[in-house]
Amino acid sequence: MANYNHSVLLDISKCKGCTHCLKRCPTEAIRIRNGHAQINAQSCIDCGECIRLCPYNAKTATCDKLESIMDYRYTIALPPPSLYGQFDHLDDIDYIIQGLYDFGFDEVFEVARAAEIVSGYTRRYLRRPDAVKPAISSACPAVSRLIEQRFPNLIENVIPLLPPVDVAARMAREKALAEHPELKSEDIGVCFISPCPAKVSYLKNEMAKGRSNVDCVVSMADVYFSLVNTMDGAIEPVCSAQTGIIGVSWAASGGEASALFNDRYLAADGIENVIRVLENIDNGSLPELEFIELDACTGGCVGGVLAMENPFIARARLQTVRHYLPVSRNWNVADDMGGETSIPDSLFMREPLQYSPPASLSDNMMEAFRKRARIQRIVERLPALDCGSCGSPTCQAFALDIVNGNATEDECIVKMRDKMQALEEEASHDGP
Repeated sequence: MANYNHSVLLDISKCKGCTHCLKRCPTEAIRIRNGHAQINAQSCIDCGECIRLCPYNAKTATCDKLESIMDYRYTIALPPPSLYGQFDHLDDIDYIIQGLYDFGFDEVFEVARAAEIVSGYTRRYLRRPDAVKPAISSACPAVSRLIEQRFPNLIENVIPLLPPVDVAARMAREKALAEHPELKSEDIGVCFISPCPAKVSYLKNEMAKGRSNVDCVVSMADVYFSLVNTMDGAIEPVCSAQTGIIGVSWAASGGEASALFNDRYLAADGIENVIRVLENIDNGSLPELEFIELDACTGGCVGGVLAMENPFIARARLQTVRHYLPVSRNWNVADDMGGETSIPDSLFMREPLQYSPPASLSDNMMEAFRKRARIQRIVERLPALDCGSCGSPTCQAFALDIVNGNATEDECIVKMRDKMQALEEEASHDGP
């Protein structure tokens, strides 16, 4: 976790030290110190909530520039299905695909195609006797990192299949090499259009490890403006879309789950709702279910902080886009009727998720116990208001910061006020 490269970054020059991000960070990764926010890299899951909430635009998501992909000899765009909900009066996704070609890409490979394939293999995975239920989707990297940090007992529940973007990138590169034998792999630049910083961070870290077929990750907002200009006044596009209802539906919460043709599922979106569901699974209070779909962003990927449109409007637009599509163009649903459970090795994660707590009190067990006891004593002295005025999100987090030497108890404004009042009363009793 310590070496994880994050997309979410803080611009100190814009930060006013308010507590908007402090109070809403789901992993308590933010502190206010010296008049501005600080982000703990070990705790951050790149969900983008701080970007969404900051009134001063002090948090940003770093992505590649769209123009950088043009340095490659052969370029491939990977549009996610959430991109299709960003444009008004769109009833044919061929316009978007044609727009990407007109912008300069040599090939467009829809991530929705890979989503239909992943849906098919997920159905197979759920039939396997070794599948741990309820099986949790691995599609949202922010959720996966949250589980690694806070819910170690649920790691084995996460389906060990690669997310669609990885599958799409591999298929797109293999297709280009097969159709253009004059090309080498390094000649090909694969560009994913990301709706959220969590996917940017995930792919950038996979790229750093040499395990990704993606070469460039750009913001959906940047692509949106380029496409709007390119698509303006465009003629009737060539029919090139190769996805169906299942693939497009992955853009919104519940779309992945509905593709499993199984009514024993739960779909939740919004990071706070996701945490509540994971807590329910962890303590065994959830009804018996087969599959859990969790999206950190409200509405699903259409609600990503790098998207342009209101997620509910984008979701409504997708209904129009799906209207004339077949169920799937990349998986024969009849193949599932035979109870097949085989899954190619290339579809599985390169390595399983691992429990990675953001910080430990001490490597020495006795010292950790002593610190924990001290934290509890400090918490009992604090007002339990969780006001955030001390620069920590809760009184519990403030006590932890004190024990770690990152804060002092005098920084509690409530306690300082009480102390000042006591001094004033003492002075008044003593007289002039």
